[in-house]
Amino acid sequence: MLLEANSLKVFIADRLLFDIEKLQIEKDDRVGLVGKNGSGKTTLLNTLAGKKRPESGTIVAYAKHELLPQLKRTSTTKSGGEVTQEYINDVLIKDPELLFADEPTTHLDTNHIEWLEKKLINWQGALVIVSHDRTFLDTLCTKIWEINDGKLLEYKGNYSDYEQQKAIERQQAEMAFEKYEKKKRQLEDAMKLKEKKAERATKAPKRVSNSEARITGAKPYFAKKQKKLQQTAKAIETRLEKLEKVERPKEIAPIKMKLPNEDSFKGKIVLRAENLPGEIGDRTLWKPISFHVRGGDKLAIIGPNGSGKTTLIKRILEQEEGISISPSMKIGYFSQNINILNTETSILENVSSTSKQDETFIRTVLARLHFFREDVYKLVGVLSGGERVKVALAKLFVSDINTLILDEPTNFLDIEAVEALESLLKDYEGTILFVSHDRRFISNIANRILAINDKEIDVFNGTYKEYQTYEPQESRDTEEDLRLVLEMKISEVLSRLSIEPSEELEMEFQKLLAEKRKLNK
Repeated sequence: MLLEANSLKVFIADRLLFDIEKLQIEKDDRVGLVGKNGSGKTTLLNTLAGKKRPESGTIVAYAKHELLPQLKRTSTTKSGGEVTQEYINDVLIKDPELLFADEPTTHLDTNHIEWLEKKLINWQGALVIVSHDRTFLDTLCTKIWEINDGKLLEYKGNYSDYEQQKAIERQQAEMAFEKYEKKKRQLEDAMKLKEKKAERATKAPKRVSNSEARITGAKPYFAKKQKKLQQTAKAIETRLEKLEKVERPKEIAPIKMKLPNEDSFKGKIVLRAENLPGEIGDRTLWKPISFHVRGGDKLAIIGPNGSGKTTLIKRILEQEEGISISPSMKIGYFSQNINILNTETSILENVSSTSKQDETFIRTVLARLHFFREDVYKLVGVLSGGERVKVALAKLFVSDINTLILDEPTNFLDIEAVEALESLLKDYEGTILFVSHDRRFISNIANRILAINDKEIDVFNGTYKEYQTYEPQESRDTEEDLRLVLEMKISEVLSRLSIEPSEELEMEFQKLLAEKRKLNK
């Protein structure tokens, strides 16, 4: 046991942020801490690391621990990757048995994220990591903690395992709701039936003669019967009231929108780059490149920080020399700039102001981004940074455009919001060009990759996973040639061994086999 906490309560102002009955961290634990923005992830890390005192509860640490806080990029001479590398190295030199890391991949490009993954995989110690990078959590974690409505829930496995368990929970919730609805209908139908029978019980049946009625006393008999039926109906009503209510799980509404110039841009070349230069002053970002984009493409622009991704986007937007754009292309651009929002008006008013879509559709898009029902009337001024980013994305999404250009759209979004944005972009039938270092996001959205590396631009027609495993034809041909040469040499040595065996030939044969094994490997 490295650390344990009991009856932990933390408040922000008058709001209970979380109430955790028991929490334990053991040797070799690799924990991913997830939850919505504002759920208390950073506060929990600071509390466990002893940087913040809880209002109540106990924390006992049995091992040396260190906190890697969220890093703000303050250096003007060093990149975010360089600053983070320094922080990580400084923390690991202290050799803690337990490391708390809060968003360690912030400001890192893919190369630096993969460097950090390798560093932490090889590091011998327990980890609790807050991260919005799902691939990072998949690579490193063996359990997931979720903060939800102030409670801490634990799931075994990495983030993908957690997603599967959440999907099962949703199915169970849907089944529970269906069961509740069925039982409720049965009780309501039974109650109505008893009430109708009670109404009819005051009337003497036609087959009873007047003389019989005088003998048996029809009125008291039917009054008694009516009372009994009413009591039964009341008992059913009580059961109905005591029936434990089950809420319907939120359903994802389908998105289908009419885009401007839909018929004239789908599948057709809408953007051409011809010998596009990549110089800024005396500096070369990339050598001249030619490529095209078709209507409906989802093109991910990837590469290290400083390689020229944002420069390329700006050259496309400004239609600089070498860029030509179809008149059918109507572009909307997102660059973390939330100045497009009016803080004095509501979410719904902001998003509707530049859209030709009806309110029902706009509400559907906002619901996908987890702005439900009355939420849409909140003033933008009271929203968090992450929520404002979601509103800005929604505003862009429903504008009168058919092409989205997005520069790092997942920054400042929690995992739930990133997955919500993914679901919108998957259904979007327009063109998308986007810059991102989020590998899962790229994998889930892109059907083409534009990679900037070592001053070269490569355009790959396929998914991110296919791009990662792709080998240029030239290297495959070289490998095949080597394999053929080895096979010929092995055959030749084998035939000589069968005629005139010798120690030298045997050694050569073994050497050739080792080379073949290495090549196959």
